[in-house]
This record gives sequence, structure tokens and C-alpha cells, in this order.
Amino acid sequence: MNEPLAMKLRPKKISEVYGQEHLVGKGKIIYNLVKNKKLFSMILYGKPGIGKTSIASALVSELNLKYRMLNAVINNKKDFDIVVEEAKMYKGLVVIMDEIHRLNKDKQDLLLPYLENGLITLIGLTSANPYHSINPAIRSRMQLFELHELTDDDILKALKKAIKTDYLANIKINNDCLKYITSLAGGDLRFAYNLLEIAYYSTSDYNITLEVIQNINNKPNFFHDKNEDGYYDVLSAFQKSIRGSDVNAAIHYLARLLEAGDLDSIFRRMTVIAYEDIGLANPNMGVKVDACINACERLGLKEARIPLANLVIELALCPKSNSAYLAIDKALNDIRSGNVGNVPNHIKTTSPFYKYPHDYPNAYVKQQYLPDKLIDKVYYIPKTTSKYEETLKKINDNLNKKN
Repeated sequence: MNEPLAMKLRPKKISEVYGQEHLVGKGKIIYNLVKNKKLFSMILYGKPGIGKTSIASALVSELNLKYRMLNAVINNKKDFDIVVEEAKMYKGLVVIMDEIHRLNKDKQDLLLPYLENGLITLIGLTSANPYHSINPAIRSRMQLFELHELTDDDILKALKKAIKTDYLANIKINNDCLKYITSLAGGDLRFAYNLLEIAYYSTSDYNITLEVIQNINNKPNFFHDKNEDGYYDVLSAFQKSIRGSDVNAAIHYLARLLEAGDLDSIFRRMTVIAYEDIGLANPNMGVKVDACINACERLGLKEARIPLANLVIELALCPKSNSAYLAIDKALNDIRSGNVGNVPNHIKTTSPFYKYPHDYPNAYVKQQYLPDKLIDKVYYIPKTTSKYEETLKKINDNLNKKN
């Protein structure tokens, strides 16, 4: 079997794991589990290539436990049945399960009693957030451990060790090249190992230069999968950077979304930002967003970056107001909690007592519109972050004085 370098270099001991000091460092949780020769069912979650499988493999190897590897998607119910029978035969088995967030109900029902009685110790691996994506029945029987992103130092240290192994015999590579691979990896050690291995075998003399690496891959790797949390993290960071008026961060996350070719998500986020975060501080931004979207759809992905950059800079630097967003949410909260009241009689459809405002000076006449039980309720609280909303506030204040 043509086993990739990343698998050949998989750690056999917890001390060989790169990063994750909060879990495997001396005196930490997983370090102490190994020290005390005890293992519990757990879920290891975090971005790809940061050590989930490595930690699971190191645990069973160092504790010398019988184990089986399963994938929640690829392996069928029959495979799960076989594992259960093995567990009974060995009187205990560790199951390392990749993509545990995709475990369907039939497989869950099969495993649950054996998790409960301890016959199977399950180590689940996932890049999704287990609090959102994993069935509570499974989650409640397991400890959840989040893995942190690997630093460039972690990746570089791992690469330097890899080039000293027999798997890359006679390799010639300098520190600048290793740093370049590290910069492309985006914290994904598996990606770094794969790139190093391909570069090694793509030369005639195992001499890896910057040119060799760039011919294979010159785009940085970053976690951006629409099916996983990383995708939503980037979108969230994009909106929050604009809301926080950090124009450089907003442009950075825009670039990441553009690199992933994700125009639709950019359009949706900019639209909601225009109304939720900027709102009445600059009501024209909604129109500008629509104009930008139209331009992008005409231009296509490559040139779309130009109007998008213009608009995102303006969105980030606009005055902000969420007064309309807060007002409608307060009103909805009242309605959903039953705080409603009856429509006043004089503004009902057939009432002869309704005063038509246009028949009065300045198209205004004092009369009650809110239900009796909400007569003094205030939903809209203006913000004075812009001249436009300050004008709205003055109009509102004057009307309230007349009332």
C-alpha cells in the first residue's frame, strides 16, 4: 500500500504530538490519562490537520489497547456489527471514529448500549462543532476536547523532524523552503507533510527548491469548507469586522471568501450588514449594496473583487446604528410572549372615528395607535451616530411632545 508520509509519521506516543499542549502537555488531561493507564470515551474536535487522529492513535498505541478505525459515513451497519462482536470477544475495544458528526441513528442505536456498559470506548473525531452537530445521546456519554490551531513553529518543527527520517532519504531542502511550506500550510500539518512528500518525489535528485514547491502549489491552504464550522467562522468574522469598523480585517475576510469563490455568501452578508449594523445611520447603503451586487453579477468573479472592495471599505467605515434591528426584535419579543392587546377601536377597518392625518396640518393629528396595554411602550430608541438618524430623532421627539 502506498501509505502517505503523514500516516508514516503518525505519533506512537503522546509526547510526539505537535502542539495541543493544553491537552497533552505535562500534567494536562490526556497526559494524565496515559500516566494513569485509563481511557474514557471522548470527542476530539477542531480544524483538519491539527492532530485529532494523531492523538487518538498515540493514545491506543501508548496504552497498548486493541482498537479499530471506523468512518461514520463510509462504514456500514455490518461493519459496526463486526466491531461490536470483536469488542465482545476481546472484552473491550477502542473504536476510533472519523466524522462522528455524520453518525446516523441506526449506528448510534447500535453503539449506545455498549458505550453505556463500557464494552466500547469511543474516540470520535470531527471538524464540526460537536455541541451543534452531534446527537445529545452520544455527546452526553463522551468527554469533549477542543484542539487548537497549530502555530507556524509547530509546523516547522514537525517538518524539520520529518526530513531527518528514512522516509525522505537523501533529501536536500533549506530552511527557507521549509518556512515557505509552513506558510502555505495554514496550520494544517497533514497538508504540509503532503506538500513536502510530493516535492520530494517530483525531483530527480531529491533537491527541493522554492521553484519546485511553487510549481506544485503556490496558494495558501486555509480551512473553508461549506459543510463545516470553518466556513461560518470566516463569514462571522467578515460581518463582525465590518460591524467593528476594522476596515483591514474586513478586507482580509473578503479576500478569503473571494478566494473560495463564494460570491453568494458575500452578497447575503453585505445585505444584512447594510440593514442590521448600519441601518438608519446611512439608509443609502442598502441601495448601494444592491447596485454592487448587480455590478458583480455583470462582471463575474475576478473583476467583482473591485466593486466589492469599494463597498466593504465603505460599509466598515460607515457610522453604525442597530436601532431598527433592536426595535423590531423588541416588538417581536412582545408578540411571541403574548404581550399584544387589542387594536384600538378607532383604527379598526370599519371605524367611523378614525382621524385621517392628511386632513390635518403637517399631516399629523394626535390619536392612539398602540393597544391599551402597550400605550407607553417604546420600541424605537434613536441613535445619534449620523445626521440622518439625528434628524429622525428630532422629528420623533417633536411628535412625542405633541402627544
